[in-house]
Amino acid sequence: MSLTLVLMRHAKSSWDDPALADHDRPLNPRGQRAAVALGDWLRDQGHMPEEALISTSARTRETFARLGLDLAPRELGEMYHADPMRLIECLRKAHERCVLMIGHNPGLAEFAANIVEEPPQHNRFFDYPTCATLVARFERETWHDLTWSEGRLVDFVVPRELQTPG
Repeated sequence: MSLTLVLMRHAKSSWDDPALADHDRPLNPRGQRAAVALGDWLRDQGHMPEEALISTSARTRETFARLGLDLAPRELGEMYHADPMRLIECLRKAHERCVLMIGHNPGLAEFAANIVEEPPQHNRFFDYPTCATLVARFERETWHDLTWSEGRLVDFVVPRELQTPG
């Protein structure tokens, strides 16, 4: 039996209102398009999560909403700008076989690099740009005792590879 992790960084956020707190920044138009494109990609590839763990920030909530998944997310305050240890602790509490996590850099990029046994041969993997998405499979029954370097790469994509400019 196996488990699947879909690990996504939030889509590109807006800096139009300098008075907004970081936690409250929404997506910009490019980020809105990227999130929709990633939702389409997840459906096209059959990477359909059964559970979603997301940061409480406005940009992660909006990213999730624009994916168009028929699923209610679990918003976790501890995922906001979390380090890799906090992220693995959140994932260890997951219940379903396919879990989507949406969070923030730099912790998310570091988490992605540590969770897979071998990183993808992709020039954007280690900087993990906005809306970058890793899909990894784990040969295990539950998430509760997950350890580093267990994931087997299934897919990695960045929005630029899915969208037409505009």
